[in-house]
Amino acid sequence: MSLAVVTLKKGEGRLLKSGGMWIFDNEIASVMGSFVNGDIVLVHDFDGYPLGRGFINTNSKIVVRLLSRDENTMIDEEFFEKRVWDAWEYRKKVTDTSSCRVIFGEADFIPGFVVDKFSDVLVVQSLALGIDRYKEMLVELLKKVLAEDGIQIRGVYERSDVKVRKQEGMEPYKGFIGEEFSTLVEIVENGVKYQVDVKDGQKTGFFLDQKYNRLAIQKLCKNARVLDCFTHTGSFALNAGYAGAKEVTGVDASQLAVDQATANAALNGLSDTVKFICEDVFDLLPALEEKGEKYDVVILDPPAFTKSRSSIKNAVKGYREINLRAMKLVKDGGFLATCSCSHFMDYELFTQTIGQAAKNVHKRLRQVEYRTQAPDHPILWSADESYYLKFYIFQVCSDR
Repeated sequence: MSLAVVTLKKGEGRLLKSGGMWIFDNEIASVMGSFVNGDIVLVHDFDGYPLGRGFINTNSKIVVRLLSRDENTMIDEEFFEKRVWDAWEYRKKVTDTSSCRVIFGEADFIPGFVVDKFSDVLVVQSLALGIDRYKEMLVELLKKVLAEDGIQIRGVYERSDVKVRKQEGMEPYKGFIGEEFSTLVEIVENGVKYQVDVKDGQKTGFFLDQKYNRLAIQKLCKNARVLDCFTHTGSFALNAGYAGAKEVTGVDASQLAVDQATANAALNGLSDTVKFICEDVFDLLPALEEKGEKYDVVILDPPAFTKSRSSIKNAVKGYREINLRAMKLVKDGGFLATCSCSHFMDYELFTQTIGQAAKNVHKRLRQVEYRTQAPDHPILWSADESYYLKFYIFQVCSDR
């Protein structure tokens, strides 16, 4: 069967030609041949030059997601097994694989497909129509590749309960792939134990991308009084407690998250030193300032305040506000760990926003280090969307 051919307009496809994997609707001159959304198509430049093959979906603004730059490559089981094998081999070299992101979509050249491994459980997100067709095959390939290293996967759960699927013409979905199993999974990261709820936790159940950033704050927290804002299931707070902090307060607006964090503190024998409260951080920080509270370390790990370019202005206000408030709560010479997980809040804008906050409250910042996401969430230089996490540690000094 001959494949449909997508031809680009003259002068378009700049992202694709610089190593990217996406072709947008406004870049396409024509689609010749019959196809069903989700099918593999060939991609040609305006002059007929072959650019590769990928899957098409005219429901999406990203009409084609490239799979191979070789027009003659067969997109079959052997093709995907090589991609899965490459992704796993990379993780073995760069990270602790007991729990890690095994596949990170475009950054692993498997567009729209994300898999996290929590001990012996896999959690899958299928975000594009084309890759959804290969979902079960990819899961079986992952099990096969992991089994070669003696890792037996006891269960797979799908967490494709995300709005982005609607842009692909698919409904959000969650459920078991294969046999049902207990969806509470105990993992150990940086010496800290967690109960991960892969069925009802946020995203895939746990944020693996901050693994080494959590480790980085441990050395600052010995004998410290610590405030961890937007704590989720308590990961930064527990790393502080594990490192020997004398008192840790974790804050989150979700009672479910606070309950999970409290259970995780008990799991680690840290209930006496690590406490959690259910509060809105934007309300709590000014209240703590009014009381005259001071901390040796303040940690800010907020959710993405913006998921589009259109709301960036409000996001900047939010990031400036929490950083400004947090700096006021840090003892002179204490430390602030602050981050943004929004792709649209880029490095330059995030850095500038923190600088403005420091200026507004007359604080001097000494940068300890700048970090990004853990290497199991690789940043592909030709795929800007793969670089999203910015993480700073500063020493906060009074401006005098």
